[in-house]
Amino acid sequence: MQGGDFDELQFFKAVAMSNCRALLIGRRALVALGLPVLTADYDYWIHIDDIARFNEAALPFSLTPTHSPQEARRRGRYALENDEHIDVMVARSVPTVDGVVVAFDDVWSRRLGVSLSPDVAVALPSHADLISTKRFVARAKDIEDIRLLEILASKDHQP
Repeated sequence: MQGGDFDELQFFKAVAMSNCRALLIGRRALVALGLPVLTADYDYWIHIDDIARFNEAALPFSLTPTHSPQEARRRGRYALENDEHIDVMVARSVPTVDGVVVAFDDVWSRRLGVSLSPDVAVALPSHADLISTKRFVARAKDIEDIRLLEILASKDHQP
């Protein structure tokens, strides 16, 4: 794998400009919300029909898909890699550990636009939907992330 000159803001801008239905999830989404967590990679949930468009947005950053769009659809996920790593989920819906089915189209309809700079915004799930995505696996760090998101959500609803 060959590394590239990865500029996070420019990557987010390229994704937004591609008109790809792409939601930043995982800990990088928490970072975008201002929460104090660390992460080394990126996680996206994209619409199953937008794989080629998402990959095209990643091309200028020398990010290479690990699977073809057809194989990614079959598997429900793939990655884009060089010296950066972007996990990409492409399932129409995903169950949480307690069996609640979370549908991409529903999450997309409630998305938040978070401005990271004057000309760059990133699409994130709503706080409640981001909590649901953390329940897809519910590892120890996901449980801690849920706790932080619940605190953030409660502060957003205070008068």
